[in-house]
Amino acid sequence: MKSKLALAVFLLTAFNGAQAAEIKVLTTGAFKPVLLAIAPELEASKHITLNISNGTAGELNKRIESGERFDVAILTDSLVSKFEAAGSLDKGTAKNVAKVGIGVAVPLNAPKPVISTVNDFKSMLHSEARIAYIDPKSGGSSGIYLTGLFDKLGVSEEVARKAVLVNGGLVGTKLVDGEASVAIHQISELLAVPGIQFVGALPAEIQSYTTYTAAMAKSSQHAKDSLELIKALGEEKAVRLLQAKGME
Repeated sequence: MKSKLALAVFLLTAFNGAQAAEIKVLTTGAFKPVLLAIAPELEASKHITLNISNGTAGELNKRIESGERFDVAILTDSLVSKFEAAGSLDKGTAKNVAKVGIGVAVPLNAPKPVISTVNDFKSMLHSEARIAYIDPKSGGSSGIYLTGLFDKLGVSEEVARKAVLVNGGLVGTKLVDGEASVAIHQISELLAVPGIQFVGALPAEIQSYTTYTAAMAKSSQHAKDSLELIKALGEEKAVRLLQAKGME
């Protein structure tokens, strides 16, 4: 009887352990809203637990370089290529999962600026608006791009005088707390902030898309579950969520 009981306890423990395999995911901030939205169904259907940790592309670059343990990383395509070459990511597991452009938002009851053309966008930058965007020093891809764009448009000094630089996170929150009157950030991250108005995407001529790629860590102890997660990110429900969250 005792041996049967011990066997039952062992099997139950083993079964529960298999059910609760924890997959640590490092994800850039822009993809986090999608991952959080799909996590409950993934955890239930794939019998895993997702441990989601996010940061800017620059932050995650440093964390992976320092040897942080993880199972799956969702990074910019350029970073995935870098860490595949370095041996941190398993070649052949990488899958492009989304791309996202940059957009503009304003406070909930504020007039919407016109940004249909490049000249319209420049006029907005010339206004008295306090403009929030990611501090490029934090390594965020949108902040790095916008710094170059402002220089290209000849408005760098003017924007710098009224810039509200954000060291990672959701730029749109600066509209809620009144620190800024315009937020420029990746569309998915603007849509993730309640209580603000999304104005629209940057004009096509100056738009910048970031492609996000998921790949498994070479050191992952949960290869089967990690690959299942990556596969699920390309399935129909994930695609619908991507679109709803402002990604393509």
